[in-house]
Amino acid sequence: MDLLNTLVDKGLRRELPTREEALAVLATSDDDVLDVVAAAGKVRRHWFGRRVKLNYLVNLKSGLCPEDCSYCSQRLGSQADILKYTWLKPEQASQAAAAGLAGGAKRVCLVASGRGPTDRDIDRVAGTIKAIKDGNEGVEVCACLGLLSDGQAERLREAGADAYNHNLNTSESTYADITTTHTYADRVDTVSKAHAAGLSACSGLIAGMGESDEDLVDVVFSLRELDPDSVPVNFLIPMEGTPLATEWHLTPQRCLRILAMVRFVCPDVEVRIAGGREVHLRTMQPLALHLANSIFLGDYLTSEGQAGRADLEMIADAGFEVEGTGEVTLPEHRAAGGGCGSHAGAGCGSHEEAGCGSHEGGGVCGTAGAAAAAPGGVRSDLVAVRRRGAGTDLAPNA
Repeated sequence: MDLLNTLVDKGLRRELPTREEALAVLATSDDDVLDVVAAAGKVRRHWFGRRVKLNYLVNLKSGLCPEDCSYCSQRLGSQADILKYTWLKPEQASQAAAAGLAGGAKRVCLVASGRGPTDRDIDRVAGTIKAIKDGNEGVEVCACLGLLSDGQAERLREAGADAYNHNLNTSESTYADITTTHTYADRVDTVSKAHAAGLSACSGLIAGMGESDEDLVDVVFSLRELDPDSVPVNFLIPMEGTPLATEWHLTPQRCLRILAMVRFVCPDVEVRIAGGREVHLRTMQPLALHLANSIFLGDYLTSEGQAGRADLEMIADAGFEVEGTGEVTLPEHRAAGGGCGSHAGAGCGSHEEAGCGSHEGGGVCGTAGAAAAAPGGVRSDLVAVRRRGAGTDLAPNA
């Protein structure tokens, strides 16, 4: 297919595809999906080999968010039956992170619900970063606390944070349909603040909220412009008790095409499969490793993920290997600037925004009947609410 040959050549040169080429990837048929994966896989292997970076989430503060993001179970007015708790103490967060690090995670993602942190919250997170780094040499820490005020990104950097995550989530033209309590420009501003402070910027999207192909291409091209080191790709889990509870639009083939398009547009960045891979990719998750070079290990913010051991077995069975703490994630030309995976400042991109998105409802793996999900109904059987790990007395999943 001439399109795929062209995109491979451009990806190896770090040349931006045209919008028409990106749209054409999303428009390919299910019959062509393996060809699409094979082509994007060449670009992925050129820049990242067969390494898979593992990331582990710690939800520092769950629920009771004043923002109204439609996809989020922690949103204002959410009826989702999730865990709700206030800030974890540094030692509690460090203990929660230990399970993921023991399972092979290279990065810990510290997430807190809310519009954005107060200065006191920054102090809290600084103590947590210190507690995690003191006991774990080489670990990367990414903070995800919502919208940042002036000076807060610098304070996080001084506290030892390597990265900051804040997702664009969807296109600028449809953003107001998803969230009304802040703007698309607010999100861009926070990503820019993280960049300016020397943090590795992490920003991605959520697919499956009813957006068009044009919307997906718009947000990915906007991300390319912002130039984050890491782009997490989330697949919406329509969680019962949220406004998008009946939105089921994704198939495994559609998810693979979206990941391939992201890889072609952002060839040399860390592309992470984030929330929803277990529910939407299901048994085709191993194919997605040919497109993305990073995943989350174990559970998500408010929902359960695939068992950590199953993640590790899947990576090994697919012929990939877990990236070690001593390895630099990004290609040399990118890491040299002090970005993701550069051991000058550690750096690297992570997961989702403080409201949740990135892990909003990453459900359990291999649920029977998942393929039959269709718009118009709640599928609570496909999503298990997290009842273990951070904020509970039960051991976390990693």
